[in-house]
Amino acid sequence: MKSKASGFTSFLFVLPYLIMFTLFLVIPLVYGIYISFHDWNLISPIHPFIGLENYSAIFTSGSPENRVFLNGLKNTAQFVIYSVPLLVIIGLGLAMLVNSLPEKIRGFFRTAYFLPFAISVSVIAVLWLWMLDSNSGLVNQFINSLGMDSIPWLTRLPFAWISLVIATVWWTIGFNMIIFINALNEVSEELYEAADIDGASSWHKFLHITLPSIRPIMIFVVITSTIASFNVYGQPYLMTRGGPGESTEVLLMGIVQQAFQLRQMGSAAAMAMLMALIMIVISVGQFLVTRSGERKEKNHA
Repeated sequence: MKSKASGFTSFLFVLPYLIMFTLFLVIPLVYGIYISFHDWNLISPIHPFIGLENYSAIFTSGSPENRVFLNGLKNTAQFVIYSVPLLVIIGLGLAMLVNSLPEKIRGFFRTAYFLPFAISVSVIAVLWLWMLDSNSGLVNQFINSLGMDSIPWLTRLPFAWISLVIATVWWTIGFNMIIFINALNEVSEELYEAADIDGASSWHKFLHITLPSIRPIMIFVVITSTIASFNVYGQPYLMTRGGPGESTEVLLMGIVQQAFQLRQMGSAAAMAMLMALIMIVISVGQFLVTRSGERKEKNHA
């Protein structure tokens, strides 16, 4: 009887999460898959079943769906390649820097670096628009005061990408930093003490003690940063509007345009399903590659 009561109590604790998970993830996912198999025009009350036609249109060269999907995927991949290494490397660097500070001021810097992460993307976009505006932005005013010409941060390449990456790193780096700080605090001090006795340098301690010890957390941060960057929408939508031209129009912007401007929910749902599938494949691939490298290192050791 005790085990049954304990099991029921545990189920009650899990139940709220299970309900939210079902309502906000499982049901929308299943409904999205259902919509993707239909010709689902928002202004039509009839939504005929068309099977895989929405998916076929995405892979048909020259079709509007193909152009929107491939352009959005290319731009999203660019953003992922530009942002993820910085989010991981700078996040780890900040974590090590903050951890090396005296304990009295360590909490202040943790809070200061994490604070932007608590701000909504719309506020972040307005802040960086104010700073990077080509005509009256704070950054260009400073550049002009040095006798140099203004930089078109949001209207020309590669400055548009640079602006989006800088805004994103500043906004989200605090989350990765906190994750890395927790990981660094779990590394055994005895390992560092033994390395000091052996006369190891700071670089060797980082390479042979710190990195191997935080490898699982590193994998987690890389995967979550990749997923978050793949889901980028607010920054390019609010800061560059996908410009110049369509050079920063990411995949989610194309999906939203397909769904609510062109009212083609079926093809938009198909694009969203393919986007989710790509993210799953990339995340699993990252995990397998990292774990494979870890096994090889253990075998050599």
